[in-house]
Amino acid sequence: MSLVINHNLMAMNAARSLNISYGRLATSVQRLSSGLRINSAQDDAAGLAVREMMRTDINVLDQGVRNANDAISLIQTADGAFSVIDEKLTRMKELAEQAATGTYTTAQRAIMDSEYQAMASEITRIANATDFNGVKLLDGSLSGTGLDGSAGNQMKIHFGTGNSSAEDYYYIKIGAATASALGVGNSAAQGAGWTISTQSAAQASLDAIDSAVANKDTMRANLGAIANRLANTVSVLGIQAENLQAAESQISDVDVATEMTEFTRNQVLVQAGVAMLAQANSLPQLALKLMGG
Repeated sequence: MSLVINHNLMAMNAARSLNISYGRLATSVQRLSSGLRINSAQDDAAGLAVREMMRTDINVLDQGVRNANDAISLIQTADGAFSVIDEKLTRMKELAEQAATGTYTTAQRAIMDSEYQAMASEITRIANATDFNGVKLLDGSLSGTGLDGSAGNQMKIHFGTGNSSAEDYYYIKIGAATASALGVGNSAAQGAGWTISTQSAAQASLDAIDSAVANKDTMRANLGAIANRLANTVSVLGIQAENLQAAESQISDVDVATEMTEFTRNQVLVQAGVAMLAQANSLPQLALKLMGG
C-alpha cells in the first residue's frame, strides 16, 4: 500500500470496523439493560410478531381466569342464599308437620300458619334481594330454557381466547327461588303448600314442601357442578398461561450469560478499534518526514 496524503485508507478501515463493533456493543448494552433479546422489530421482525401475539393471548387467558373466578364467586353467593332458603323450608315443613296432627285447635293452627307465611315471605325476599354486582340471581332473571343461550337470559361466562361455544364459554342457568315459584306460601297459586291453617291443608303442604326442596336442591346441585367445572377451567387456563409465558420468554428474553459473553467481546473490539484508529490517524505524519517536515 502506497504512502499517500489525500486518503487515509487504514484510518477509514479502522473507523468502519469500530462503528460495527460499537453498534454491536450498543445492542448488547440495550439487551442486558432491558432483559429482552427483541427490543424492536429490527432485532427480529418475525420473532416480534409471534411475541406480541403470545403476549395478547397471555393477557386474555389471565382475564379469563379472573372471569371464571368471578363466576365462582357468583355461584357461591347464590349457593349461600339457597342455604338460607333451605333453612326456611325446613322450618316450614316442621310447622306443617305440627299443624297436620289433630291435637291442635284452629286458632293454634292460625298462629302456626302466621309463621309459615312469614317464612315464605322471607324466602321471596331473599330470592329477590340476592344479587352479584347488580345482577339478580334467584328471582328468575336467569331462568331461561336450555343452556345454550338460545332461549331466555342465561348468564354467559366467557373465559377462552376465542368465541367458540365448545371451548371458550358456557352458560349459567338459575331458576326462580321465590316462594311462589317453589309453590309454598299464600303468594303461590292456591293449592297444596298454600297454607297450613287446616289439618288437611297442612298434610297437603308436606308434599308441596318436599317438591319445593327437591326443586331447590336441583338448582343448587347444578350450580355446584358448574362451580366444579369453573374451578377446573381456572386450573387449565393457569397452565396454558404459564406454558405460553415460557414460550414467549424463549423468544423474547435475553440469555444473560450468552449476551454477557458477546458484550465482553464487543467491548474488547471497540477498545482495540479505538486504539488502532488512533494509530492509523498518526501514520500520514510519516509522509511529512519524507518531505522534510
